[in-house]
Amino acid sequence: MATTPDPRRIDAFSEITRDLGICFGGDYNPEQWPREVWQEDAELMVRAGVNLVTVGVFSWARLEPSPGEYDFAWLDEVLDLLHAHGIAVDLATPTASPPPWLGVLHPETLPVNPDGVRLAAGSRNQFTPASRVYREHALAIATALAVRYGAHPAVRLWHVGNEFGQIDFGDEAAREFRLWLRERYHSIDALNEAWGTLVWSQRYRDFDEIVPPRRMPYLVNPAHSLDFRRYTSSALQRVFAEQRDALRATGANQPITTNFMGFEPLTDLWEWAEDVDVVADDQYPDHASATSSSDIALVQDLMRSLGEGRPWVLMEQAVSATSWRPHNLPKSRDRARLDSLQAVARGADAICFFQWRQARTGAERFHSAMLPHAGADTEVFETTCALGADLRRLRPLAGGRVEASVALVFDWPSRWAADEPGRPTQRLDTLEQAQRWHRALWRRGIAVDVVRPGADLSTYATVLVPHTYIVEPDAAATLRAAVERGASLVVGPFSGVADGNAGILTGRSPVLLRDLLGVSGEEWVGLPDAPTPVAADPAWATAPPRAEASILGERLRAEGAEVLARFGAGHLSGAPAITRHRVGDGTAWYLGAIVSDDALAAVLDDALDAADVVGVLPGRALPEGVEAVQRGEALFLLNHGEQDRWMTLPGPRRDLLSDADVEGQLMLASGAAMVLIERHTE
Repeated sequence: MATTPDPRRIDAFSEITRDLGICFGGDYNPEQWPREVWQEDAELMVRAGVNLVTVGVFSWARLEPSPGEYDFAWLDEVLDLLHAHGIAVDLATPTASPPPWLGVLHPETLPVNPDGVRLAAGSRNQFTPASRVYREHALAIATALAVRYGAHPAVRLWHVGNEFGQIDFGDEAAREFRLWLRERYHSIDALNEAWGTLVWSQRYRDFDEIVPPRRMPYLVNPAHSLDFRRYTSSALQRVFAEQRDALRATGANQPITTNFMGFEPLTDLWEWAEDVDVVADDQYPDHASATSSSDIALVQDLMRSLGEGRPWVLMEQAVSATSWRPHNLPKSRDRARLDSLQAVARGADAICFFQWRQARTGAERFHSAMLPHAGADTEVFETTCALGADLRRLRPLAGGRVEASVALVFDWPSRWAADEPGRPTQRLDTLEQAQRWHRALWRRGIAVDVVRPGADLSTYATVLVPHTYIVEPDAAATLRAAVERGASLVVGPFSGVADGNAGILTGRSPVLLRDLLGVSGEEWVGLPDAPTPVAADPAWATAPPRAEASILGERLRAEGAEVLARFGAGHLSGAPAITRHRVGDGTAWYLGAIVSDDALAAVLDDALDAADVVGVLPGRALPEGVEAVQRGEALFLLNHGEQDRWMTLPGPRRDLLSDADVEGQLMLASGAAMVLIERHTE
């Protein structure tokens, strides 16, 4: 389904930032407020430095109060008002939240959960992407909007739907799923072979016998479940693409996007990325977690990578507290600033929030906003205005790129397959391992691109594979080619286990990487709750004095690889735990267990040193809590920690945020940020 975006439309987003600088704003829902509030909103937006707002995301019931009866007068007035105040609009198709009449008149448009219960209208996201009736109504409202506003001077960007992540297990989904399977497999015999349906007597006579993986007496066939996840992502992508194409068909030529949700599990963003003109994302890190700053940095690196390095849009975030966690902590003024500057550092050219004015009614009435219930005389609104000023100072950086020499491999189908029950352990989480490995490089100030299996690795000095359950021949070939030409490769445990249908690859594991890694395994072992000691070879200079393994280990034997560490006790006592293997001009490391952070750091340091990969500041690691990112000519320094930190700068610099000159030893206060460019002295 994915198509290559028109390069002219990609350039169109750059045209927006050339006109506006770094975009700043958020979701604006004027339909929720009386007309007299609109003028105040526009004036306060100007005061805050807002130059882009998303309009119409949840406005379908206001725009089409009855089937086929449109009311655009209020939206005409809003768009004209915003344009008069110099504020650009990201106009949304309101199709994420159908009006109640659609579900009442056409209950087949409502989703069904795995237990067969049809969900009711009256909230949001109440549609099934499989429903032809829903899609027809969605196309009608999208087309009507584009015909009316495609040439409106305020409209600079189109926003299709909202946070695609709906799933349906009902009859509509069953019908579409079967069509998807016929296209994929062509014959029922081919499906039976791919799914291994002779297990548990599951062999199908015809595609019509197949239903979505609803609630069943016991475990679902993992191949069945994997394909349903693929189908669901594809079905959602079709909803987006149909509306995108409808906008284009009217002559609308603005860039078109939708808002992703990071590593959200229902959509394969590698497939989606080619369908959007600019990548956009919603980010709500939970700062109650000690690793939130590094975890969201991984998401931001993913967004930049999805767009092949081009600038992306932070479409939503919270200026203070969210309202949907069981316990919602507010952000400090410093934290709100750091979250936004961190996104700019990692490639964002638009910083937006949900939402502009805090809702008085409805489910999100306690979700923070740029303009809170208490009005403009508040710390939150002052934070909004101060951030707008910061982003104006960073205008020269728009369009700049982050250059990375490290690639981290992540794959949605592999994650889906690895999440199925019936494994050696359900404690091994693919995303969690990616976060741990990425965090080690975040602490070193080393930029990382996220790549899909089989991607071109020719520009990377180091390639990391924290956990990729599925490895297919093309991916194995690209990894081998990278190592042979001189790259460092590090592969984590329980990788290369299965083929693309989630079937286990037979032979000593990881079957397709065995020769490359110089090691092979015969058993995957869940480890006891008490950490298992790992003893390093004394000759391994970078090894920690004491390391541990947990969750899962493998019974390995070396087949040409050097053994750097062995299991020190338990079921795997004496077996290799960490190995290193020279291949061509490069080296491949294998971790035969989930090892402790100190052991992981030692392996990664070994690999980075071998590839001559260093951070943007001198030294192996940055001061605790400090993030350092080079974007174009600018060095971003962000102190996420609770302590002031000292560091040494390479040469004289000027801080774009304060317009101050700095050189040599620098103290970065807790919660502070600097954006430094070189200062040339005579």
